[in-house]
Amino acid sequence: MTLPDFLYGTAWKEERTPSLTELALRMGFRGIDTANQRRHYFEAGVGRGLAAAYRAGVVTRADLFLQTKFTDQRGQDHRLPYDPKADLSTQVAQSMASSLEHLGTNHVDSYVLHGPASGHGWTDDDAEVWAAMVKERDGGRTRLLGVSNVSWRHLQQMLATGAEAPHFVQNRCFARQGWDRDVRSFCTARTIVYQGFSLLTANPEALHHRLIAGIAVQKSATPAQVVFRFAQSVGMLPLTGTSDPEHMKLDLASRELALSADELRAIESLVG
Repeated sequence: MTLPDFLYGTAWKEERTPSLTELALRMGFRGIDTANQRRHYFEAGVGRGLAAAYRAGVVTRADLFLQTKFTDQRGQDHRLPYDPKADLSTQVAQSMASSLEHLGTNHVDSYVLHGPASGHGWTDDDAEVWAAMVKERDGGRTRLLGVSNVSWRHLQQMLATGAEAPHFVQNRCFARQGWDRDVRSFCTARTIVYQGFSLLTANPEALHHRLIAGIAVQKSATPAQVVFRFAQSVGMLPLTGTSDPEHMKLDLASRELALSADELRAIESLVG
């Protein structure tokens, strides 16, 4: 399928995950982001929401972009999707098999490394996990690969090892850091798609800034819509995790906003 221009994030939904996943699809989302990390996600609940949408004829599997993640033990609680005593390559394969079962599919569209093992650089463990993820892709269990929660340094070191470049980078995006300018520049130069999450929750100062507020009033939009449209206009694939149906509708409608080059430049340099 073609890449959607918006992803619906399913973190922190717990027992509401099935109903909210189905609702997001009914509202028009065609990209779903989850992870096989029970600590923050209920991936099996996402699968239930997908199944309900399929049964109701809302969407087919072919209509959707499904993205999940491999999370190492440091990011997990006791509910592990793999054998903690197994080697990392086996854990990746076991996590993928579990995800496919949760989501009721024989492949996902994107498989993401849910953060490197160290905040300081790309490690041998990361290299082993990434090589195992490439095997999953080559075996047809995912179409594309990505990494999340990475710095510019991680990406530089990763590619310096000769590793295959990711198709996606997914980061929490802070306006005060120029909307993750260094990592976005790295991605743009290599045609890597940058996925931005926490665009609203990480940036209350931007949402309340008079520039954003002024543009919103002028265009009869909400500040959130201005931020999402800015993100899309500068090449990001944004995530939203709202559980409010009206906000889902408004978030998707942000794609209709037109921002001028001057407005984009002003928002780009707003805080960072």
